[in-house]
Amino acid sequence: MKKLLLSFLLFIALPISSAFAEGGVVSSADPRASEAGQEILRKGGSATDAAMAMMLALTMVEPQSSGIGGGGFLVHHDAKTGLIDTVDGRETAPSGAQSDRFLGPDGKPMPFMQAVPGGLSVGVPGNMRLMAMAHDKWGRLPWADLFGPAIRLAEKGYTVNEVLNDRLERVASIWKDFPEARALYWRDGQPAPIGTVIRNPALAAFLKTLANEGPEAFYTGANADKVTATLAGAPRNAAVLTAQDLAAYQAKERPAICGRYRVYTVCGMGPPSSGAVTVIQILTMLEPFDLAKLGKDNPESWHLIAEAMQLAYADREKYLADRDFVDVPVAGMIDPAYLAKRSKLISSTKALKHHDAGVPPGAPRRTAAISSEVHGTTHFIAVDGDGNIASMTSTVEGPFGSQLIANGYVLNNELTDFTFAPEKDGAPVANRVEGGKRPLSSMSPTIVYDASGKPIFTIGAAGGKTIIMQVAKALIAHLDWDQPARDAIGMPLIYFNKDGLVLEEGPWVNMMKPALEHMGHVVTVRKLGLKANAAEWVGDHWEGAADPRSPGVALAE
Repeated sequence: MKKLLLSFLLFIALPISSAFAEGGVVSSADPRASEAGQEILRKGGSATDAAMAMMLALTMVEPQSSGIGGGGFLVHHDAKTGLIDTVDGRETAPSGAQSDRFLGPDGKPMPFMQAVPGGLSVGVPGNMRLMAMAHDKWGRLPWADLFGPAIRLAEKGYTVNEVLNDRLERVASIWKDFPEARALYWRDGQPAPIGTVIRNPALAAFLKTLANEGPEAFYTGANADKVTATLAGAPRNAAVLTAQDLAAYQAKERPAICGRYRVYTVCGMGPPSSGAVTVIQILTMLEPFDLAKLGKDNPESWHLIAEAMQLAYADREKYLADRDFVDVPVAGMIDPAYLAKRSKLISSTKALKHHDAGVPPGAPRRTAAISSEVHGTTHFIAVDGDGNIASMTSTVEGPFGSQLIANGYVLNNELTDFTFAPEKDGAPVANRVEGGKRPLSSMSPTIVYDASGKPIFTIGAAGGKTIIMQVAKALIAHLDWDQPARDAIGMPLIYFNKDGLVLEEGPWVNMMKPALEHMGHVVTVRKLGLKANAAEWVGDHWEGAADPRSPGVALAE
């Protein structure tokens, strides 16, 4: 196992040559964040500078999804060295957290929405440490310059759009217990209507402090005291997160996880993200099938994708977790020989009755257990004129995270991404709660290289566990079906639940649903909360794309 893993790590550390980009691009899920990234590129900032400015701006304009009170994963391509690096800014459980954190008095897992609001669900935020590490490595502009757009938005205000209003309506019933959130985002006793101007002077003041004093101002001093007091005094699920927990937090550089798909190399984030491993599993299992010939409108294509998806997710639930705490057989899970055997389980014409986890090389004894992730999060991309790429997924988890506010920003509910039951069938669950541990995530920031080693595509998404499938589907659409980035991410999604397949509602359902049912699938149709962003190399330049389901935009430098 150690020899295999060493070989794997040596492979992913090899330099990958870069493509030259004439002018940069940015893409995010909100126009005001994209404008922040564009501004930084035009000032001479790097892709990382632009991405971090977007992360800060999204704290203000998309508080329901991400921000400095949460965490994220960054995948970076360095045009000069050709290296791909990743930074893990995932939140951590407080040092005192125990495996029974989300068990009720009866010893059974508490209902999910009982655990979310308040202090119990809050992990130590990682985004500011991630930002500091990334800026130290790849930044060009002074640290303080990156805060300018977000501070202006917080001081001058921004208007509530349809998405923010919808999320406010969804959490309205919870906010009777959260007056600080209501004070920011309600007007006249109701969620702020579309067009309402939101200002956030507390956040503006704190961003100025961070700009002047650096990341230590987040993890120590007055802000650390504010966070610990907010959790301790939470109106629901009061909890302990100490000043030492905050001060000890560190973002981590981790090796990228890369796999081959046809002539391409697909690279992304390793554990505690399940993104790259699961995406690579899906793609590798599909490689024996000629998806290009079958085409995007053929139900057989989507049947094959659905089968590979469910087999990969079965492995995800059983084996993936924070590698600092759990033995995760990453090399075995993406081993081509193992996945070739898994692929042979797939029939071109008939659905499998069961999609059980396999036994990859080096796998420990473990029991599968389902973790929970809700449809939140955001993704943004920046490519600068030199061809450096920063692809980052950032989150506070569910809409408005824990519903708690500290210094004007939303505190995450990431700890509910842990599996609530610490054991199943007498065996430990990989993703159980432990002090200092990072919960499993589906966030999947991804960069794709062509056969010559040039980066040609980068993508990420939001939407809980659907993130993995949004990315895998877009890669298939782009690489196999020659779809431009915007069409690839806008294509309808196939997903699954405990009953069977789920098709995103739309005109395609009339053709796909009966054909898939004929193959033996149980199929339901529903609206899915999806949101992806991408950029592609077209001829001699980069072009950005934003999901047509979202208000997001891509902007050129």
